[in-house]
Amino acid sequence: MQTNIVKLEQVLHYIINEVGAMPNVGKTVLYKHLYFCDFNYYEIYEEPLTGEEYVKLPLGPAPKNFDKIITKLIQDNKIEKIDNDYFGHLQEKYLSLVEPDVSCLEGKELKVIEDTIKELRYLNASQISAFSHADIPWKATEEMEIIDYDLVFYRDDLTSVREDKNEACD
Repeated sequence: MQTNIVKLEQVLHYIINEVGAMPNVGKTVLYKHLYFCDFNYYEIYEEPLTGEEYVKLPLGPAPKNFDKIITKLIQDNKIEKIDNDYFGHLQEKYLSLVEPDVSCLEGKELKVIEDTIKELRYLNASQISAFSHADIPWKATEEMEIIDYDLVFYRDDLTSVREDKNEACD
C-alpha cells in the first residue's frame, strides 16, 4: 500500500487542530488517533484513507512518516511544537497555527476522522495505548513489524466500527 503523503499531512493537521490543545494530547495520543482514523476508514470502506504504514511498538502502533510530516508542518508554519509537563512526564505537544487544508479529503473521509476523534479525544496516552493494544491488528502483529490493514476484518466488538458486522444474511 502506498502512503498518500498529502492526505496524511492533511489528516494529521486536522487532528492537531481539533485536539492538539487538549491537555491529554501529546505525540503518543496523536499516533493512535492517526492509526484509528486509518484503520477505521479501511474497515468501513475497504480502501485506504492515507495508506500510511504503522509499526507495532511496545506502546502501540506508530506511523512511519509521523516525524517527516510534523517537520514539514512546522517548517510551513502550520503548527508549532511545545514541550510540556503532563503529570511529571515530558509531553511533546503540537498546536495548530492555521486552519488545516482539507481539500484532498472527501466528506466520508472527514466523517470517519471526526467520529474517531470524538471517540478518542478524552483518552490520555496510557488509556489510548491500552485501547490500541486491544485492537486485533496490533495484537496479531509481531513487534517492530508493519501492521496489516486487512486484519481489521477480524476486529471484535470492542474496537470494530463496522455497522453491518452483526447483521444476519437474509
